[in-house]
Amino acid sequence: MKGMTQLTYEEFGRRFFEVAVTEERVGSAFSSITGGSFDVGPIPSGPGGLARVTAHVEIGEPRIARNVGELITFTVEIMLTIGLVVDLRVDRIKYDVDGLITLPLTVRAAEPLELRIDVTPPRPKDVIVGVASHNLRGEFIRAVGQVDTEIKRFVAQHVAEEIDKPEVKAARIIDVGAELGRAFENM
Repeated sequence: MKGMTQLTYEEFGRRFFEVAVTEERVGSAFSSITGGSFDVGPIPSGPGGLARVTAHVEIGEPRIARNVGELITFTVEIMLTIGLVVDLRVDRIKYDVDGLITLPLTVRAAEPLELRIDVTPPRPKDVIVGVASHNLRGEFIRAVGQVDTEIKRFVAQHVAEEIDKPEVKAARIIDVGAELGRAFENM
């Protein structure tokens, strides 16, 4: 055809990938684990598990950045607000925690004709927390009880469990063949 620029199948596939996998689509795959809240505990903590920790965790909406290189990757940042209480049986110490968890994602092509969003499960080192205690005793307990480390461990474990849920796994798979079939049926 005159005036038509042809693409190789490889060029077409690459362009298709770049158009099909956007920040919005990736965000929708994680919508079930963001924007909500949950309660945790009581969890034994500290030396000998003498303290009991409870928390109310609020999960913010994700910030998503796309990087188009040889692979299409994303960095998902999720803000957390945590109200933490350490019950020492003789005293209850409250902490306010702001946190950030970072999830790296990679989009891949898979059989039969799918786009798959691979997520690396977070580790405690992928969690950043800022802990504010309300008094000097709280700071002491925070250091002795390794409160920051426990928060990071728990948050990483919880998010790893959430991204492994069947509905989240299903949302990370785009069945291109089925989507194309529906598009052609509606023509």
